[in-house]
Amino acid sequence: MADNAGPEYVRRVEDGPEAPKRADKAKVCVVMVGLPARGKTFIARRLTRYLNWIGVVAKIFNVGEYRRSTLGARQPASFFSPDNGAGLQQRRELAETVITDMMAWFREADGQVAVFDATNSTRERRTFVSAKVAAAAGGVQMLFVESLCENPDILQSNIEEVKLRMPDYQGMDREAAIDDFKARIAHYERAYQPLDDDSQSYIKLKDAGRQFVMNRLSGYLQSRMAFFLINLHTAPRVIYLSRHGESEYNVLGRIGGDPPLSERGRRYAAALAAWMREETAVGGKGGEGGKQGGGVKLWTSTLLRTRETGAGLEGLAEGEVLRWRALDEIDAGICEGLTYEEIQEQYPQEFALRDQDKYKYRYPRGESYYDVVQRLEPVIMELERQNNLMLVCHQAVARCLLAYFQDLPANEMPYIKVPLHTVLRLTPVAYGCRIEAIPLNVECVDTHRDRPANVATTREPAEALATVPAHD
Repeated sequence: MADNAGPEYVRRVEDGPEAPKRADKAKVCVVMVGLPARGKTFIARRLTRYLNWIGVVAKIFNVGEYRRSTLGARQPASFFSPDNGAGLQQRRELAETVITDMMAWFREADGQVAVFDATNSTRERRTFVSAKVAAAAGGVQMLFVESLCENPDILQSNIEEVKLRMPDYQGMDREAAIDDFKARIAHYERAYQPLDDDSQSYIKLKDAGRQFVMNRLSGYLQSRMAFFLINLHTAPRVIYLSRHGESEYNVLGRIGGDPPLSERGRRYAAALAAWMREETAVGGKGGEGGKQGGGVKLWTSTLLRTRETGAGLEGLAEGEVLRWRALDEIDAGICEGLTYEEIQEQYPQEFALRDQDKYKYRYPRGESYYDVVQRLEPVIMELERQNNLMLVCHQAVARCLLAYFQDLPANEMPYIKVPLHTVLRLTPVAYGCRIEAIPLNVECVDTHRDRPANVATTREPAEALATVPAHD
């Protein structure tokens, strides 16, 4: 077994529920560059999802969406011809409108990373964008991200699986739509000029991750984005996510600790192994994924209840089983091992403060959800590199991971429902993630606690405990 702790993280002790503050306040405009069907929007969406998840305020500004809302979705391929003067002027005006909105967002939303998502296929257009950004606000860094692809299989897949689903081609004959989109690409190819100005900061990605070129990157944010993009891949895969089986503490309503599984939890562990054996057999969904990208790897936390839950899976796993300390449950500090009733009795103010802002609240001598996200970042980086994978973890950790894959805001993260004795099958798709919940029909307690209506520190105990799930 490998004990994969990832890098050390700093736990700030008893510093209250204040919002985390980032030292790096740089603002970056990421300018996507590339021909149509090269995965620019895929990259932009994955990048902004990651940045927002780690607490960097990021947003995509997609010129194509502005075009559809302003000029209508159905534009013929000739609209994109470099010989179409009227079309060029309209597209330039749209780009200017998008830049104006983007710069307003930087100011008004205290944005940190804006992604200007368009082809930006000529030196003239990229110079235009840079000049407009510089004129609107000083100090915004420019980072160009160019996606290049010469692999015909990847291009055909992007056209058929992504581009034909765009509003531009709804209700259109499939073959006619493919021909029109290829004609659009041909127009762009005639005028395309790749990034070649080595005085600029840029990242080039070739053939969906086969090769990377980085030039003149500077600062924390640009380096962080580059590291994420290096780990990104588009190969088909399945991620299975499960909490540990019901533990003895779950039965008693206690949080944290390192208890063993209950009898029902052990039954779930056996059921999970049987289900996964069938799932990964040839012909099962995991089996099909396995044929594309290898078998299914197994990761668990270091705590006893996940190790016991995963024990029956070890014979099915590909390679070494990894035990990540980063996957351990949120540290409840002075509240470890207590029931919610005991927390209300002993620390009523802390209980209320956590209900007021569950994402930012940090248990005294423990962690917040924000802290858990920070220690999970190396897990996400490794997840983006992997093919098929099974994770056995804990409620707070599963919530953080699901918030990442579903691109959910931080305030929703602590209330995502992740029931015990249920497998979540996650299938990353072009612009998101498909999630299927598979209950394995082994009885268990409910550990989900909704936010109560009254979160004031002066509330009555009954109000504080109104949403506590039943337990022994």
